[in-house]
Amino acid sequence: MMNNVAAVVVTYNRKQLLNQCIGKILNQKEYICDVYIIDNASTDGTEEMVRNCFPVPRIFYFNTGVNLGGAGGFQYGVKKAVLAGYQYVWMMDDDTLPEENALLELFEADKKLNGNWGFLSSVAYWTDGSICRMNIQKKDIFRHVGEKEYQSGIAPIKMCSFVSLLVKSEVIKKLGLPIREYFIWTDDYEFTGRISKNYPCYMIPASRAVHAMKIHLRVNFARDDDSRIDRYHYIYRNDVHCYRQYGLAGWCYIFLKDIYTVLDILIHSKTCRMRKIKTVFLGFIEGLRFCPEIRTVNE
Repeated sequence: MMNNVAAVVVTYNRKQLLNQCIGKILNQKEYICDVYIIDNASTDGTEEMVRNCFPVPRIFYFNTGVNLGGAGGFQYGVKKAVLAGYQYVWMMDDDTLPEENALLELFEADKKLNGNWGFLSSVAYWTDGSICRMNIQKKDIFRHVGEKEYQSGIAPIKMCSFVSLLVKSEVIKKLGLPIREYFIWTDDYEFTGRISKNYPCYMIPASRAVHAMKIHLRVNFARDDDSRIDRYHYIYRNDVHCYRQYGLAGWCYIFLKDIYTVLDILIHSKTCRMRKIKTVFLGFIEGLRFCPEIRTVNE
């Protein structure tokens, strides 16, 4: 009988981390799931590593042939998993290391909720055991979860990242796939926010994963390396498209965030200040006319 859960892992030139991620998925307690590896055309020997280290029927490797970004990779993989007939899709980046009972705890929550949910999100920790700042779930547009939610058994949320996210295939069939045109950044918030508008969604503190990112910082344009400036265009464009769907509250969030970013750049950036501010401004302007299509699994 086919497993009813497929883990979809998007990777790009990080075969060592991917190796650890796959190992953690295969070692889950009680629940067995297949693994869909979506390789965004890596050049570091990722395919050889997967085929040599994991020659098992549960591993399915797909090379996209071109770098689709995280957003495009997840759309590609989630679509394949849903069309293959899996009931659930477990989404994560290649640097996600789920604890051995992470999937079990998600399905324990499913039982308590009587299946009444759209997505379930694990809590992400950094390698030092602290809550990962990059992946703190949002309970509404403006507020992230806090100590109260971490101490609860199940906490309602509205948005979260693709770091150990369990989604029902029936929900994906109804509401559509992640938006590939986002390329990177905010695709997770748009996708989970779209779901939480239609279904109750939850963070499950007992389900834990380590996000093995190199630096334990949230995205910070003002302090990031100047060589990465161009990629920030995506976040300011995508934020406008994502949050404008929430009406006045969404527009308030966009304006406040962008104003804060500009002030942060002026105060803390030592170089390329005007180029960074221009990136924020142009991203915002493009976001006003950015209208990517939400595709269904049958398109």
